[in-house]
Amino acid sequence: MDGGNGKGEFGRIEDFIAIAKEGKDVKVAIDLKKQLVRQKVPHGVTEDAKREIGMYLLTAIYTFSVVYTFRAEEQVNQISKVYMLAFSEESPDDLKINTAIANARLKMDYQRLKDAKITFEEKYF
Repeated sequence: MDGGNGKGEFGRIEDFIAIAKEGKDVKVAIDLKKQLVRQKVPHGVTEDAKREIGMYLLTAIYTFSVVYTFRAEEQVNQISKVYMLAFSEESPDDLKINTAIANARLKMDYQRLKDAKITFEEKYF
């Protein structure tokens, strides 16, 4: 199964769900990050716009390990997935709403992992 990078590595959560459903031993460690980014506004878009807009990403970094018993080896792959992109200058209420949305999306992925019998510790933003 090729994750699309041409090296035969896995590139999506779905790839690991598929191999877990084949009976392989798959585990995952999950690390959550809030990454601040700056979006540059093209010159001339609006006269009163700021030159940069502060934004943030709520991202989960999945570190999957697959044990191949017939080869006596373990393959480790890391995948990141963005669960929310929002403006840094939002109100506290918007922050709560965006975090709740990101957690709901994360929970759906957690359920898919559980259904495939992949072991992990649940974490939320």
